[in-house]
Amino acid sequence: MIEIRWHGRGGQGAKTASLLLADAAFNTGKYIQGFPEYGPERMGAPITAYNRISDTPIRVHSNIYEPDYVVVVDDTLLESVDVTSGLKEEGAILVNTSKRPEQILEYLKGYKGKVYTIDATKISLECIKANFPNTAMLSAIVKITGVMTKEELLSDMKESFKHKFARKPEVIEPNMLAVERAYDEVVGGNE
Repeated sequence: MIEIRWHGRGGQGAKTASLLLADAAFNTGKYIQGFPEYGPERMGAPITAYNRISDTPIRVHSNIYEPDYVVVVDDTLLESVDVTSGLKEEGAILVNTSKRPEQILEYLKGYKGKVYTIDATKISLECIKANFPNTAMLSAIVKITGVMTKEELLSDMKESFKHKFARKPEVIEPNMLAVERAYDEVVGGNE
């Protein structure tokens, strides 16, 4: 079983990305959980969401305290939230930032595992013409975890976007471009 914890701010789409990942993994035959941690959420406030993905039925129903992977949708959270809390060293952290992985190590409280970065904000602005980094972050974490192939991800996202954007079909192709670019542009892993 793979456990993922998402950190973002209200309105950035971390919850939506965790639910999209759950749907995509489910469509490849996996057992899944995707859920947010609710509190006094408001636009811009730190939020947490979670995923569990497994080849066998999932019997645990709690928050994730020792994730295999952490996704940080907003790099300003590195200064105020202990995003590496409980993160397994054999896992990895993915951060939306324009910085290289080695440049963010100082914010990771001595974390020794793999570090990946992607400029999901830039990809979003260039492809979608709006700051919605969650689509790119979803694609990047799929690549890092290997929970499905790139082809499975692209196929599933295209179908998902057709339903989600049925009334705005003009945004499907830009979102698909963001998914593809993010998969290819994620860097790190302590190469």
